[in-house]
Amino acid sequence: METQSYAGLTHTLQTVAIATLIFALCACIPKLDYRLKLAKLPVFGASSSEKQRQLYIKSAKQIYSDGYKKFKNSVYRIATQDGEDTIIVPLSLLPELRKLPDNVLSFPHAIKNLMETRYTKLETESQVVIHSIKADLTPALGRMTATIREEVDVAMERYLPACEDWTEIMIYKSLVDIVAQVSGRVFVGSELCQDPKYLECSINYTMDLVNSVTAIKALRPWLRPILAPRLPEVQRLRERERTAAEYLKPIIKQRQHAEKNDPRWQKPDDMMQWLITRCTADGTPLDVAALAKNQLGLIFAAIHTTTMTATNILYTLAVTPEYVGPLREEIRNVLADNNGELSTRALQQMEKLDSYMKEVNRYYTPGLTTFNRRVLKGVTLSNGQYLPPGVLVEVPSEAMYHDSEFYPESDKFDGLRHYKLRRDGTATDHARNQFVTTNEQNLAFGYGRHACPGRFFAANEIKLIVARLILEFDIKMPEGLTERYAQVETGKNTMPHPAKQLLLRKVQS
Repeated sequence: METQSYAGLTHTLQTVAIATLIFALCACIPKLDYRLKLAKLPVFGASSSEKQRQLYIKSAKQIYSDGYKKFKNSVYRIATQDGEDTIIVPLSLLPELRKLPDNVLSFPHAIKNLMETRYTKLETESQVVIHSIKADLTPALGRMTATIREEVDVAMERYLPACEDWTEIMIYKSLVDIVAQVSGRVFVGSELCQDPKYLECSINYTMDLVNSVTAIKALRPWLRPILAPRLPEVQRLRERERTAAEYLKPIIKQRQHAEKNDPRWQKPDDMMQWLITRCTADGTPLDVAALAKNQLGLIFAAIHTTTMTATNILYTLAVTPEYVGPLREEIRNVLADNNGELSTRALQQMEKLDSYMKEVNRYYTPGLTTFNRRVLKGVTLSNGQYLPPGVLVEVPSEAMYHDSEFYPESDKFDGLRHYKLRRDGTATDHARNQFVTTNEQNLAFGYGRHACPGRFFAANEIKLIVARLILEFDIKMPEGLTERYAQVETGKNTMPHPAKQLLLRKVQS
């Protein structure tokens, strides 16, 4: 009896062991297949390891630059700080890749990785927001330019000192306050955009989100599920989300109540109302919490990128004073031609300012890569190389911007580079060299159908702010410095230093 019992137990253990082995093989085979297919692509640098991860965090710019020089016209892979291989594709393949549908090459899935949405909870896939930006915001810019201009004037009076003599300004902080108020006028309307509580919520939410992503990226990938939710930066973000959402919800409910009960009430002309209208068009009850979360996503996208771009422009102006005179003259001439108003037409006529902004974006690229896509289904490229499912694809945009094949004398900053191409070239050159243009060689706003839908609003907002600053202030570096502040670089992210000072002085009449 004992022998039979022992034999039965042995048989059961053998069965369990075989089942465990089969399960392990089933789990490992796809990963092994993935690694084998990935291994067929050439690699630049070391394979994934903690040493390589730290090297990437500290020296990603050099890695992408050297990889671009070695594999300029072919596909290759590098190991990143996320513990995975990223596939780098050449510009020549972009027209081919842009045609692939989202169920093959996914932008939202790539953003989840880039912004660590598993932990930050950032809303990145709201189609109603994207549609409203394209169908409501962009067509409204013509009629809203005067409103935005007025808000710029109010915000600059509020956040900049008189500067009768040279005055030190922490320009990033001033700009983030100005951008938050101006963007708020478009996103949530006049009743909220100057409210100190709303502004505190929007600005601090933006900063807490950036800090959270940075802190999460610093963790080893296998530790993130355990440690990321416990990070103080992430916990502050959770609290900020609750505060911001609770502040926005009553405003949304007030509008719903007014629309239902006040026959004289007129719908505000802003993003919040456009979203309310679209979300309830088919009679569906409004999800107030979801709408508040969508607003937070908008707030982050608008404030963070616009402030970085405007700061980069002013840091550069401070060390290229030779451009201030021509830009100021252009702005004055355009104003004279438009009855003294910075209208939509006036903004379009500022081709030198547009060129300067675009050259800053080229020379001080906001991010080392673009065209971030996650491969959901395997893709065989026209050159015969295969991209396996699960891999992240990107383009080394910063390295391309410093390639003299595409930008002659690319290591030289030429603020009128794009102005001269627009004036001296063809109609195609005129279109390709505008600040908002997206194509294979202009990737600051993305590429293809997922190019930033809010770039037209952002361009107008930046021009209105920068034009006003150039008109009213002289700008220079403090303490006799002549070199521009270096960018802050961590992994593939690059941004202007947020805590540096500039000197501003009212233009002497």
